[in-house]
Amino acid sequence: MFAVMKTGGKQYKVQSGDVLRIERIAAVAGETVQFNEILMVGGSVGTPTVEGAAVQADVIDQIKGEKLIHFVKRRRKHSSKRTKGHRQKLTLVRITEILEKGADKSGVKAAIGTGSVPAAVVAEMNAAVAPAISKKGAAAKKAKAAAPAEKAAAPKKAKAAKVEAPAGADDLKVLSGVGPALEKKLHAAGVTTFAQIAGWNADDIAAMDEKLSFKGRIEREGWVAQAAELAK
Repeated sequence: MFAVMKTGGKQYKVQSGDVLRIERIAAVAGETVQFNEILMVGGSVGTPTVEGAAVQADVIDQIKGEKLIHFVKRRRKHSSKRTKGHRQKLTLVRITEILEKGADKSGVKAAIGTGSVPAAVVAEMNAAVAPAISKKGAAAKKAKAAAPAEKAAAPKKAKAAKVEAPAGADDLKVLSGVGPALEKKLHAAGVTTFAQIAGWNADDIAAMDEKLSFKGRIEREGWVAQAAELAK
């Protein structure tokens, strides 16, 4: 069985077990409330409401809706603009029972929107909800504070060991176009001195071009001639 109820100026089609976000009502989490403005229930249609019908629900939590941005701009000689954010106060409820009659004898507190409740009552309701909200906030802060500590406790990655040049090696970076990375490749290929490069023949040059993946560069840069001068 379903019912159509009205609360906070809005209509909701509900059945037992449904969870709704409605305009905030004067209630605290865990409390049971009753909605008495029922427009339709079962086969009965209200005129405008169904007499004696009601919908009962458990209050799950007092929450806020998504943030809405309200932007106003006035196009005049002295123009102005204003941006304002708003989060609607809502109540999260779970429908527990639909009554076709006998609502006045149920003994359950009627759900009343905060707009029609005295300020003192609203303040009391907010005070009752505050501890739960504070507890959630404290838990979130605690988790956030624990994250950096866990990060700091994580073992640091060992830095890559610095590759030392072989003993007696020449500074091959003196050659045209040779940088630290290319020098390491030459060392890995067993080339460490100018004398070695100065003694390369055409086959040696071709083999090294292939190994270092830059065909023709050794001849273009004139490494052999440079190495011969530096080896003297």
